[in-house]
Amino acid sequence: MIGATLMLAIETILFGAAILLLLGILASKTSEKLGVPVLLLFLLIGIVAGSDGLNLIYFDDAWLAQSIGIVALAFILFDGGISTKWKNVRSVIEDGALLATLGVLLTAIILGIFAAYVLKLPLLYGLLLGAIVSSTDAAAVFAVLRSKKVSLKGRLKPLLELESGSNDPMAVFLTISIIYLIATPQSSLINVIPIFFSQLIIGAFVGYGMARVSLGLINRLRLEYEGLYPAFTVSTVLLTYGLTALLGGSGILAVYLLGLIYGNSKFIHKTSLRYFHDGLAWIMQIVMFLTMGLLVFPAQLIPILPAGIIISLFLMLIARPVSVFLTMILSKFGFKEKLLISWVGLRGSVPIILATFPLIAGIDNGHTIFNLVFFIVVVSVLLQGASIPYIARLLKLEEPDVAVLACAREQVHVGDMNSEFLEIDILEDSAAAGKAVMDLDLPDGVLITTVKRGNEVIIPRGNTVLEVNDVITVLANKRQRDQICPIFGLTRQ
Repeated sequence: MIGATLMLAIETILFGAAILLLLGILASKTSEKLGVPVLLLFLLIGIVAGSDGLNLIYFDDAWLAQSIGIVALAFILFDGGISTKWKNVRSVIEDGALLATLGVLLTAIILGIFAAYVLKLPLLYGLLLGAIVSSTDAAAVFAVLRSKKVSLKGRLKPLLELESGSNDPMAVFLTISIIYLIATPQSSLINVIPIFFSQLIIGAFVGYGMARVSLGLINRLRLEYEGLYPAFTVSTVLLTYGLTALLGGSGILAVYLLGLIYGNSKFIHKTSLRYFHDGLAWIMQIVMFLTMGLLVFPAQLIPILPAGIIISLFLMLIARPVSVFLTMILSKFGFKEKLLISWVGLRGSVPIILATFPLIAGIDNGHTIFNLVFFIVVVSVLLQGASIPYIARLLKLEEPDVAVLACAREQVHVGDMNSEFLEIDILEDSAAAGKAVMDLDLPDGVLITTVKRGNEVIIPRGNTVLEVNDVITVLANKRQRDQICPIFGLTRQ
């Protein structure tokens, strides 16, 4: 009887989880049509399924939600790192590092002082709220840009990618430090500053070390089954985060650095592994946001609506812009570019996860802070996320669509997909001649599907070497076509 009851419970959980996951996937299509960031739809699905909605699932476990969020965040940040090209972000490393550290700190302080005044709370509680919402999430930003077919000019996109991928450790440190100061009134900032530097140093050291060791292994193991390579990278991400956390370092920084080194290194099955982790990151985002949506009780949001609106608008219109302009005062970015950077300050996954920290720590007003953070994230994603394409066009900072390649002998559009097959000759002076596929440094989303060599058609692997007179078929996104010609030493009209 007990076994039957347990089995029924597990089946019910699996059924419910599958339905929520499927709804989250379908919501992404709705997001494209409506121009609403998919993050918001994931949260809404969780709210509707929760106890204040249709009451399908009762969920009120902050510790479990935080645990799910941290695991999901590790894979999301690894995917963000592996998708970031160092050659693209190298020119904005200084601005990105300043925004990820000083920019986050200034945002937390400015918003924290204002929040303490509005909420009539002690300063440390206001600063705690400011610290929690101080980091940005560019995932929703680029989802909106893709859905509206908008690309940002110049160095804007790599800067936003670098900032959003590297500013989370600072927000985590500030949140934990302020909770520590609240819980131990006799302590001071002097006690937490060494912890900050030790977390960064340990996180950077472990992330770099694990990347080098695991990359050496992945290229030498020669596993019999290709499906074991994704299992290897998954275990590497978990091991990196867990080891760093056990040593007292920043696991978030470690996994992002791990992904960044992976994305800019050569290793076997690189393309297929990038696709795998992109899909895994999407699953993690859906699971995380659905879980956070379930944790929210909408009835509790009503009392904080006035304060939530005021604080949200202050963050978007004052705190974020002031912190950006002060941080980038010596930057070569122009006024319009800084204005767009200020507006592209979406709050997302990390603030909601960090908002569970005060709940678990038993901090006074923990539920109020959590509800405010949730409200701020929703307002930020809804207002800023939906308006980014229009702001980019208004400031004339959108990149025009790329022209058609002249280096491809034939182009075949793939149905309604935003991709096409390109047929390219490997000539004697081609930069790709004599190189393995894994060494070509192809852009994300570009895939060599076949290699025609004489009368033979080869399905290429990572170690397949391209030869002179080969004819390759490339599947590419339309926005990546301009990047293909230089890789093969060709020019376009």
